Amino acid sequence: MHIDTRAILAPRTSEFGAVVPPVHLSSTFELDIDTIDGDYAYQRGSNPSRGDLESVIANLEEAKHGFAFATGMAAVSSVLSLLSPGDEVLFSSNVYGGTFRYVEKIFPRAGLTGTFFDDLGSITSADLSEKTRMIFVETPGNPTLRVVDIERLAKLAHEHGALLVIDNTFMTAVLQRPLDMGADLVVQSATKFLGGHSDLLAGAVTTNDAELAENIRLSQKVFGGVLEPFTSIRLLQAIKTLPLRITRQQENAEKLVAYLREHPGIQTVLSAGSFSEHEREIHERQAAGIGAVFSFELAEGYDLKTFLHALEIPSFAVSLGGVESLMSIPATMSHDGMTQAARERAGITDTLVRFSVGIENINDLLADFDQALDAAKNS
Repeated sequence: MHIDTRAILAPRTSEFGAVVPPVHLSSTFELDIDTIDGDYAYQRGSNPSRGDLESVIANLEEAKHGFAFATGMAAVSSVLSLLSPGDEVLFSSNVYGGTFRYVEKIFPRAGLTGTFFDDLGSITSADLSEKTRMIFVETPGNPTLRVVDIERLAKLAHEHGALLVIDNTFMTAVLQRPLDMGADLVVQSATKFLGGHSDLLAGAVTTNDAELAENIRLSQKVFGGVLEPFTSIRLLQAIKTLPLRITRQQENAEKLVAYLREHPGIQTVLSAGSFSEHEREIHERQAAGIGAVFSFELAEGYDLKTFLHALEIPSFAVSLGGVESLMSIPATMSHDGMTQAARERAGITDTLVRFSVGIENINDLLADFDQALDAAKNS
């Protein structure tokens, strides 16, 4: 089935035939006295509502295993918990600020090494050592939208006995399927496009590897960062409209990017595949469009603060992927945990604006940008 059909077909687990799965709030479940056995025992280990969601998360990716976590960073942490002291992980320098913070603050205490590359897409066998256990990459990257070749990195990682982990938050399975291209694990902040309404926190991990799945399941139980039942059902409902939402958001983004590239008030527009012809070819091969997030900088003579104040439709807020348009300054918001030197290395300037496009009428968004840029020029 196509993904927009799979997103709708939620598990029908109710004994009463309910089309919408029920919420199972119980923290504990009755067991057989003689065998001390049962499908469920304690909510941290497993729960029917979370199980329904996890089956849909896996189904979206056509993966064998799916896991739901309390936040995106809980999902990332579960993947990084696969590492052992002495292991090295290769990252792109424009990784999400929360992941960067984990590497900077937690890795040293765990005896792990995180190595950052300005262009992870250009690494070769010489950049991997016997300690390299994992390559962790976002493609497109946040917030510069740099792209890497997933198939190439998968081949490189596996030649050295390492895992390839793809953060697919920006694309989701609607636009990009990393597991099909050789990735071992896919991680997402389900708070973003999967949830799509800026009203919940969640994370997701998918894999086709049974051993990796068992270790991710163990981290759920040991660390306890699981998604609770009520939010599981809310996310399950939100996913039903994911293909519709992201299709509309991407259409809006494409028109906004085209408009901004022609406007004299815009100096730079960064979108998936825009960095170079090589990256454009890669992205067109492995993804179905640019997604709904892009970044830009104003041209000289246009005042950024005036522009931001003048915009009427977008909210000035962190996060992305909601039905409403959101804008932010990554240097002082989502990526403020990075050092100034690290931001500069990643191409995150103090004036870079990240824009997450919503489902508003595109003509209203274009008119809003137009009047805000006019105001910024005249200030």
